[in-house]
Amino acid sequence: MIYAIALDDEPPALEVLQSFCDQIEGIELKKIFTRSDEALKYLKKYPTDLLFLDINMPSISGIDFFKKVPHKISVIFTTAYSEFAVEGFTLNATDYLLKPFSFSRFEQAVEKAKSQLVQDQKNTATDSQFLFIRADYSLIKIPVTEILFIEGLDDYLKIHIRNQKTVVARMTMKSILEKLPTDAFFRVHRSFIVSLSKIDRVKSKIIFIDKEEIPVSATYEADFFKILENR
Repeated sequence: MIYAIALDDEPPALEVLQSFCDQIEGIELKKIFTRSDEALKYLKKYPTDLLFLDINMPSISGIDFFKKVPHKISVIFTTAYSEFAVEGFTLNATDYLLKPFSFSRFEQAVEKAKSQLVQDQKNTATDSQFLFIRADYSLIKIPVTEILFIEGLDDYLKIHIRNQKTVVARMTMKSILEKLPTDAFFRVHRSFIVSLSKIDRVKSKIIFIDKEEIPVSATYEADFFKILENR
């Protein structure tokens, strides 16, 4: 499902967008706005995939508004002025709709947005399959799915990998956690992060992974066992 919002200073234009979105499966127009400040406030608070954005508005141009959006989002510009098209596309717009546009032309733009979002999701998934860690004066590519556990030693980490040599890197536990998928890894001790899928068994606050024994500290115990129960 694509979650979208629309910003246009003309209510009739927003009514057209709402009507067209209602006729297409896979897209939900969550909110419509005539005021740019309210739209920006919404975007900062709620995850949104797609923005329908009028370019020629009295308070701020759609181009300038889009530059203020705090995170990556697909945009379909809508305007009655064709001279804005080139500038719109320089911002990597998904599409540009010249008012008045037909339903078929609108549907074509939405399909482009869907394809773009699917590709972005694939790219993100591919990127998240590996970590690039600086160690031994080089960048080492580590498959995330092969990491067994990570051991913290002062300012260094030992990354234990299935069927590979352990990688020793100068990193903190906090920095490596930021790189790992949160649903696949969990910190169980001030000195240990484990891959949840690699746990063989847990007994008396000891995790067994590939013949290694890893302690669960009292600080992380309750959250750790709660996660195991919900998996």
